[in-house]
Amino acid sequence: MNRQKWTLLLVALVMMAGALSLLAHLRAHQKLGRPGVKTHPLPDGIRLQVDLPERVLDYTSKPLEVEKLVLDFLPPDTSFGQRRYTAPDDFWIQISAVLMGTDRTSLHKPEICLGGSGLRIEDALSSEESIRIPGPRPYDLPVMKLVTTRQTKAANQQDAQRLIYVYWFVADGERTARHSQRMWWMIRDMVRTGVLQRWAYIATFAICAPGQEQAAFERMKKFIAAAVPQFQL
Repeated sequence: MNRQKWTLLLVALVMMAGALSLLAHLRAHQKLGRPGVKTHPLPDGIRLQVDLPERVLDYTSKPLEVEKLVLDFLPPDTSFGQRRYTAPDDFWIQISAVLMGTDRTSLHKPEICLGGSGLRIEDALSSEESIRIPGPRPYDLPVMKLVTTRQTKAANQQDAQRLIYVYWFVADGERTARHSQRMWWMIRDMVRTGVLQRWAYIATFAICAPGQEQAAFERMKKFIAAAVPQFQL
C-alpha cells in the first residue's frame, strides 16, 4: 500500500473515531423531548398511553389492544394508542399511534412493514398529500397516502379490496410525512440542542373496493381534520 492510500485510510479512521465519540457524547448527555401528542402515564411507569379521542364527527369508537408480538419486538419504552372508529353506514377508520422513547429503533419506515405484512403498494395511486387542519391557528398537515392491495398466493388472482393507508410523523413543534426527513431532523436537533425529539408515528387506514380509492380518501381527510386537533399538540 503506497503512502497516499495509507494517508486516506488514516483520515477515514480518524473521522470514524470522531463520529463515534460524538455519538457517544450525545447519547450520554441527551435529553428526551416532549411528545407531540397527548398522553398519560401507565401503571408500569415506563410506557405512556397515547390519548386518542373516543368520538370523532359521527363515528363511535373502541380501543384496540396492542399485539403481544409488537410489544415484545419493540423497545420496552415504546408507547402506543389504537382505536377503530365506525360511521353510521359501517365505514370504519383505524388510528394507530406509536411513540418512541429513548430508543430510536421504535419507529421504522412504514413501507417496509406494509410489504412485510403482504400488502403491495400501488405506486400509481399513492402520493404525498396535505390535509387542512382547522382551529385558531389552522395549518396544512403533510401526510403520505399509500393505496395497497393484499397479495394472493394464486398468480392470477387479486384481492377484491384496497387498503388506504395514510401516515405522518409528529414531534414537539415538528411534523413531516417523510421518514428520511424525520431522521434528519432528529439528528439535527440532537446536535444543536442535545434534545432527542420524541417522535410519534401516526397511521390511519380504511378498506374500500377498487375504484373507490379517492372517495374513501376524501372521507379519511375529513375524519383526520376533525380528529387531529383532539390528540395532536
